[in-house]
Amino acid sequence: MKKRVVILGSTGSIGTSALKVARDIPERMEVVALAAHSNVAKLAEQAREFKVQHVCIYDSSMVAELRRLLPAGVQVYTGLEGLCQLATLDCADMVLVSIIGTDGLKPTLEAIEAGKDLAIASKEILVMAGEVVMNRAKARGINVLPVDSEHNAIYQCLQGNHGGAGQVNRLILTASGGPFRNTPREQLAAVTLEQALKHPTWQMGRKITIDSATMFNKGLEMIEARWLFDIPMERVDVIVHPQSIVHSLVEFVDGSILAQLSSSDMCFPIQYAVTWPERLPNSLPHLDLAQIASLKFEAPRWDDFPALTLARTAGLTGGTMPAMYNAANEVAVQAFVDGKLSFPGIWETVEKVLSNARPRDYEGKLGIILEDDAWAREEAERIVKTKI
Repeated sequence: MKKRVVILGSTGSIGTSALKVARDIPERMEVVALAAHSNVAKLAEQAREFKVQHVCIYDSSMVAELRRLLPAGVQVYTGLEGLCQLATLDCADMVLVSIIGTDGLKPTLEAIEAGKDLAIASKEILVMAGEVVMNRAKARGINVLPVDSEHNAIYQCLQGNHGGAGQVNRLILTASGGPFRNTPREQLAAVTLEQALKHPTWQMGRKITIDSATMFNKGLEMIEARWLFDIPMERVDVIVHPQSIVHSLVEFVDGSILAQLSSSDMCFPIQYAVTWPERLPNSLPHLDLAQIASLKFEAPRWDDFPALTLARTAGLTGGTMPAMYNAANEVAVQAFVDGKLSFPGIWETVEKVLSNARPRDYEGKLGIILEDDAWAREEAERIVKTKI
C-alpha cells in the first residue's frame, strides 16, 4: 500500500534523503506536503517536482516569494501554525518530522491527535517530552518509527522480540567518534569551527555535525532511546565504531547480541520507516563484507567528552532535566559558532547549567517543559557572557 507522507524539514539533509527514497520507491511513497524554514528556492523546486498541493515556509517574510515560485493552486502555509496544519492534513498517512530544535514538538502532538503515523528524525522531540509523546501515541494506536540510523537499527533488531523490554539487557548505540576521536584532550581547546564541521562519515547539517564532534548528539540519542524503547537509562550504552557500518546493537538477557548493518546512507532507515513492516528492493548500495574485512569497536572517552555522562545524569534525573540538557547545548553550540566559546566550553556551559538547575516533574504538562527549557537557555546565555 502506498504511504502518503508529509515531510517537515524537506530542505535539510534528512528531508532531501527522504525525497531520494520517494524517487526510488514511487509505488510505495507519495509526498503530499513539504515544509522548510526559509530556503524558498529549494522548497519551491521540490514542490514542483513532486507536484505537492500543500507547502509551508516557517519564515513568514518569505511567503510572497514562495507563492511567486509555485504553480497556481498550491496552498501556502507559514509559521508554527502552518506546520501543525500540514501535520494534520486529511490526505496524509504519515508525518516525517526532521525539524531542528523544539518547533517540531507541537506538530508532532497534533499529528498524533489526527491519527497520523510518525517518522521521527528530530531528537529534541523525545528528549524534551518523550514520555508525553510516547504515551499519547500508545493511547491513540499510533506507530512511532525512528529515522535516526541508530534508533532505526535498534527498532529492526527488536522485531520479533516477543518477550518485550524484559528480554533486553542493553541497547548499544554506535558512535563514529567524530573528527576528534583520537585528538588528545589538551588539544581540544584549540579546535576551530571548520575542524568541528568535518565529520569523517556523514554529511549533515551544521548543528548536528558539531553535536557529533562533542558527543552531545550521542547523549541526546541515549535519552531518545530510553523513551522510544521503554528501557531504563542505565541500560542504554554507547560504543565507538568509526566505520559506521554497524548502526547499533541490542544485547538480550541471554547474552545474545543482534546488530543491524548497512552502508552509511540515511535513505536506508528512512525507507524502512516508510515501508515498515515490509522491506523493498531499492537502488542503494549493498555491503560487501569481504571487502570490509574487519569491523572496529572501542570504548568512548567518557572523561574527555563529558556530554555522555551529562546525558546519562539528565536521563536518570528525569523530569525536565533532559529538556534543559538539550536547551543548554543548543545555546552553547551557537555560542561556539559565533566565536564566543571554545570547543570544550560547550560541555562546560551545559554542565554548569545542569548543576544550577532545579528539574521538575511535568506530569504531561508541556507548559512546564517549555518554562524550564526557557530557563536553561537564559542560564546558558548568562554563563556564556561570563566567558567573553
